[in-house]
Amino acid sequence: MSRRTPRNALDRLRTPRGFHGFLKTASVCALIAGLLSPFSPAVAADATTADGAAAHQAAEDHCGGRCSDVLPPGQNGNATLAQILLNQAFGTQPAHADDQLGPYANLASGYPALTDDKINTFFNDASFGVPADQVASTVRPAGRDDVTIVRDKKTGVPHITGTTRYGTEFGAGYAAAQDRLWLMDLFRHVGRGQLTPFAGGAPANQGLEQQFWRSAPYTEAELQTQMENAAAAAGERGEQALADVDAYVAGINAYIDASDKGRYFPGEYVLTGHKDAITNAGTIEHFKPTDLVALASVIGSLFGSGGGGEVANALSLLAAQEKYGVAEGTKVWESFRQRNDPEAVLTVHDGSFPYLPRPEDPQGRALPDAGSVEQEPLVHDRTGGAATANATGASATAARTTVTSARRGMSNALVVSGEHTESGHPIAVFGPQTGYFAPQLLMLQEIQGPGLSARGASFAGLSMYVELGRGQDYAWSATTSGQDIIDTYAVELCQDDHHYLYRGTCTPMEKVERKNAWKPTVADGTAAGSYTMRVWRTKYGPVEYRATVGGKKVAYTTLRSSFLHEADSIIGFQMLNDPDYLTGPQRFQSAVQHINFTFNWFYADSEHTAYYNSGDNPVRAGGVDAEFPVWARPAHEWQDWDPAANTARYTPASAHPGSLDQDYYISWNNKQAKDYTTAPWGNGPVHRGNLLDDRVRKLVADGGVTRAALVKAMTEAGLADLRAEDVLPDLLKVIGDAPVTDPVAAAAVDRLEEWVAAGSLRTETSRGSKKYAHADAIRILDAWWPLLVKAEFEPGLGSDLYTALTRNLPVDESPSAAHGPTGAHAGSAFQYGWWSYVDKDIRAVLGEPVRGPLARAYCGDGDLAACRDTLVSTLKEAAGRTAAQVYPGDDNCAAGDQWCVDSVIHRTLGGIKHGATSWQNRPTYQQVVEFTSHR
Repeated sequence: MSRRTPRNALDRLRTPRGFHGFLKTASVCALIAGLLSPFSPAVAADATTADGAAAHQAAEDHCGGRCSDVLPPGQNGNATLAQILLNQAFGTQPAHADDQLGPYANLASGYPALTDDKINTFFNDASFGVPADQVASTVRPAGRDDVTIVRDKKTGVPHITGTTRYGTEFGAGYAAAQDRLWLMDLFRHVGRGQLTPFAGGAPANQGLEQQFWRSAPYTEAELQTQMENAAAAAGERGEQALADVDAYVAGINAYIDASDKGRYFPGEYVLTGHKDAITNAGTIEHFKPTDLVALASVIGSLFGSGGGGEVANALSLLAAQEKYGVAEGTKVWESFRQRNDPEAVLTVHDGSFPYLPRPEDPQGRALPDAGSVEQEPLVHDRTGGAATANATGASATAARTTVTSARRGMSNALVVSGEHTESGHPIAVFGPQTGYFAPQLLMLQEIQGPGLSARGASFAGLSMYVELGRGQDYAWSATTSGQDIIDTYAVELCQDDHHYLYRGTCTPMEKVERKNAWKPTVADGTAAGSYTMRVWRTKYGPVEYRATVGGKKVAYTTLRSSFLHEADSIIGFQMLNDPDYLTGPQRFQSAVQHINFTFNWFYADSEHTAYYNSGDNPVRAGGVDAEFPVWARPAHEWQDWDPAANTARYTPASAHPGSLDQDYYISWNNKQAKDYTTAPWGNGPVHRGNLLDDRVRKLVADGGVTRAALVKAMTEAGLADLRAEDVLPDLLKVIGDAPVTDPVAAAAVDRLEEWVAAGSLRTETSRGSKKYAHADAIRILDAWWPLLVKAEFEPGLGSDLYTALTRNLPVDESPSAAHGPTGAHAGSAFQYGWWSYVDKDIRAVLGEPVRGPLARAYCGDGDLAACRDTLVSTLKEAAGRTAAQVYPGDDNCAAGDQWCVDSVIHRTLGGIKHGATSWQNRPTYQQVVEFTSHR
């Protein structure tokens, strides 16, 4: 990201042109009107503080005080104009905007002394209910007598209790709008590809709407039909889901009306020109059920849609075949792809779950002719806007840094069966990594009503049910699984570029357009502008690329099983919240089978643990290799595929990785089970999941696991440098094969060996020091890794193949790697990199056994002495690089400030910003649970 490019429209408030420019130009009257606004968005005019405890009697709770959770920065994601101005001018925070950030961040330094009784120093008590002396406010939304919203003093989390189902869901919608109205509004526009008319034409806004709309270019009618079809397929539960959505939306709209009348709506509406700070002119549009489908399409795209990438795979395969010939090139490519690596860490320890094995005789491949692939243009007719000559590139860059920080955010789970715990009850420490945003994409709530009893986190705008959390006597969570539910088809063109052969008939493509125009806003320094987004859709999905195959003109389309089915998962979440339905681990597995997005699901109660991998996995035609584009012909279509409804035959539940009461489970987006081929590259012997597996396996072997011990294991893994812990020892072993005579290299070796001996952690010298222990060693490895990978592999692969493979899998993703797939200050690290390739290659050079080796030797062509020379020379070069060279400055950090460049900074999606915290590789929302009894 350019240092001069704000991450999104609202982030411009942090720049001289944005916020300070606003202070210079805004009328004094407008500022006074905002500063005198009498209400905060979290406490509406119909709030009371009396009888709060009586209004919220706790539901049956079997956790015995041993359930905890945390979600930074804080529950309150709405801020009035006055609060935004004060935050930007003086750094003040609205109530409950950042009160979970400090405890969350402090675990990184406080975990070594952690005991069970200190867990809630770093987490919230996640028991049901609010003690009488902890009630901060009680609201009967819109004056209803069938629901109350009680907020606690410590965190401001809403505890929603209803006597009717409608009232309960109405309260959930009202509470969601209290806490996240601006964010919900932002993302319903993102899901429709209409962010720029709503929030301005900043490059990040353009990029966000483009990136999501390309994969889900729905019409309003299709959004409505998706909701209706999902409900119709589920009978009575579907009817209930529709009723829940209607009540939830009514609650959102009731808050919009109340906040508009009371003038305590989010201040971003003023900054983006939707409301006038003086006259209150302007409107905040009411929500409707289809908005929830648009929101669901964004969330599903970010976290639950594994697969795709077939065109990139084809390009790297062709590069390998060009380098080595077809047979040898294919072997080389497969060794880097690691579809089913025998050394990969697994979530399910026993059994085989074959999915998408490599066919012996692939059928229907449609590999592009060399040099023919061009991405389908999305943007047309651009006028005005931000530096028009560079607007598209800036949009893409800004969007990547925002979106990938969420999409590549890495959830994790650690679950230990009662057989190995001190109490005899299972223990779980788990949660999703959804990136760090202000306000946060997730929000906390407790919801109690007829057929509903849960506390936990939900995506803002989709919180009619708790999506990740705990029930009366069970808890559940998820990690992104990424198995392949997306395929690329080569549709042969006929007549012109916008007709294609569908089952032998020349058929017109469907043109779907979104014409967006925006005006300058206070929060957006760009000029007025407009453009048209255009997607051509076929029955095989939207067009992504154009190419030729064997000289024939084709369009490459992307077909995913969740396309036109963004709302289907609502039934599974409804079941997870229903205490009458969810009575044990088998019912849990049954519930998540109704979720069509690609997730790993984990469960714990007082007696049992469970795991299940969800998603609609289409059954491919025989002989089709899902790694590459295939011809769009009946023989290669998904089995029983209905193009009108986009339904097909899906693999049965028994074929999905699943397990009950395994000794322990870990997941950090690693390989699920033996023979289960997933879409992401990088599932080899060195994976971030090893950092969890090594620690939890030792705890289980020792026995007597406690909540504190499992939290410690999670935290230490989240502070470890994967390269240093799992690869660096072998690199040093190669270097140590002979004396290191160069003084610079020898000193670097000493620093690295000391760091490895101390545990390979990226931790501060002391809490708040903002200086790393072993800072030199960390700097050296950060500089060395990309140098050694390039020197190790590029000579043997050649520049073209090396470059092609790095497009499939980046070489590095350290915390400071702004150039990496996650972007700077994102927290998550070490998911995607060449650690496994280096590990296999170096072990082979050392003569150690390697299962599933690379097809060729690379470091020194397999010669130990030559490999050592490569490592020593690149190490010397890395050691000579200054901190300022390794850690370039950005908008937040001075060049050379190692701690700051690593630090986690919440990306602003609104007007409130938060300070940086020390790096840790950890879920955004996290639970610690140990149930003591069962219904």
